[in-house]
Amino acid sequence: MSNQVTRLFDFAYHQLSNKPIEKSLNYKKENIWHSISSEKYIYLANKVSASLLSLGVKPKDKIAVITENNNPNWHILDIGVLQIGAQNIPLYATLSEKDYGYILNHSDAKFCFVSNNEIYQKVKSVAAKTQLKNIYSLEELESNYSWNYFLKLGEKENFQSKIEQLKTNVKPDDLATIIYTSGTTGTPKGVMLSHKNIITAVFATKTSLQEIKKDNIRVLSYLPICHIFERASSYYNQYRSAEIYFAESLEKIGDNIREVKPHYLAVVPRLLEKIFDKIVDKGSNLKGIKKWLFFWALALGEKFEPYHKNGAWYHFKLRIANKLIFSKWRAALGNHLEYMVSGSAPLQPKLIRIFTAANIPIFEGYGMTEAAPTGSVNDMRNGNFKIGTVGKPLQGVTIKIANDGEILMKGDNIMLGYYKQIVLTKKTIVNGFLHTGDIGEIDNDGFLKITDRKKEIFKTSGGKYIAPAALESEFKQSRFIEQIMVIGEAEKMPAALIQINFDFVKEWAKRHHHAIIDVTSDEKLINRVQKEIDFYNKRFGKWEQIKKFQITPDEWTIDHGHLTPTMKMRRKIILKKYQNLYQKIYISQ
Repeated sequence: MSNQVTRLFDFAYHQLSNKPIEKSLNYKKENIWHSISSEKYIYLANKVSASLLSLGVKPKDKIAVITENNNPNWHILDIGVLQIGAQNIPLYATLSEKDYGYILNHSDAKFCFVSNNEIYQKVKSVAAKTQLKNIYSLEELESNYSWNYFLKLGEKENFQSKIEQLKTNVKPDDLATIIYTSGTTGTPKGVMLSHKNIITAVFATKTSLQEIKKDNIRVLSYLPICHIFERASSYYNQYRSAEIYFAESLEKIGDNIREVKPHYLAVVPRLLEKIFDKIVDKGSNLKGIKKWLFFWALALGEKFEPYHKNGAWYHFKLRIANKLIFSKWRAALGNHLEYMVSGSAPLQPKLIRIFTAANIPIFEGYGMTEAAPTGSVNDMRNGNFKIGTVGKPLQGVTIKIANDGEILMKGDNIMLGYYKQIVLTKKTIVNGFLHTGDIGEIDNDGFLKITDRKKEIFKTSGGKYIAPAALESEFKQSRFIEQIMVIGEAEKMPAALIQINFDFVKEWAKRHHHAIIDVTSDEKLINRVQKEIDFYNKRFGKWEQIKKFQITPDEWTIDHGHLTPTMKMRRKIILKKYQNLYQKIYISQ
């Protein structure tokens, strides 16, 4: 841990003292990029602190913040809250009013900041059932709850000496934030993370990732900032004085990547899968020799092995593929990407091979909110890169495998506990080891491999264990399948609910002069998807092969509750939504 950075707000001050930049935080407004310098960042954070103090906020008070898209004011508020000893409670914008009410009440939040009027109205509707004293907007509006109105509250008195004193009083082991897990099941849990937890994770990751040696590093922030993966990344980027650009939205991510030309991206598997699918769709529309070359390069990439294990002839062909095909991929991603780091969920090894072959290495890592969020990561240096694993444990993190296969983790990055849930905390952290709920193994070279979620492994009625994640990862390689959820707990056989790739299926139907009225019952489509199922089934034992499936009528989205904000499946909700399809599979067996 750096001597200069022991509390989270120290990251911004470190940037100002060591390498101040004019484009610290960058956002787009009316189609023009605007910048906030390191100096202005700190100036505005102090204004936030002053306004909070004028409202009577004290150390240990909880301040909630909800934003739809990442923006500078979230970070300015974060520093302003933390440096006076208060605590940041970030919430996902996609939560229901009921969830807002639960979290705001459970966390004891005193004030709440929101990014738009729609969220403001939702919070206002539940505010009476919470301890909230007021709600403010992160937007500059003409109202008495706007960001500009809030910043003026602290101007009536000079609070700077008090701010400096409160900063001194904040200790590394103090609680900094409570992050409520979006959860794929059950009620959200409040993960308590100290300044030290997150800073430990940031510097351990810094040691394990090769340094980008550029004077002006640009990064694009687009994953939900309330998720610890993006938040920890943002602190790391502030530490190294990277220019942080906030994406306008997920829909505009491709445009923003081409504009910003980032040197590094933090990614989640679902987003990478979508990027890859778009690239392959474009390749499919090519003609003649261009199309042949595209799929030749793709097939070559799928065989990639690190450290020149494939030999000289393979790498000779790969140089040609890079010049003719993969160079266009790099251009589409801004032409400056040195690497991507993937977390949050398992990533298909095929994608790691192809992108790394294309000179855009993907380093898959592992962690969870309770570990702030680190545990292990791949690194190209010193033989520490192995496809199909999530890398070796980070510096200062101990990982071991329990007798039942569960991954256990220990280190200064492990959470303080769950807020107001002492019993659950004691069940989750035993003898200093975090019980992750993930199943895995450590190979002879020290690499960690995740095989499934402990809670998601199920038994069929015949007593056979099924690990859904392994199956789902394979089947999602099909261009016909965008999402798949393996089901069959206590049933005779494993089966699946499938969301097709609507864009690809539309093109497929057009090529075959076939009109699809209903994707759930179209015989030609069902037979074609069955071929995909049969192909990937061959990779598994007979007891775990998918015997039946049903196609769902709609796309699985964050807004409709199928997916968490980091695009992981909410299994219980998906099962509930498609109970009729479940019955179709098993009632007629």
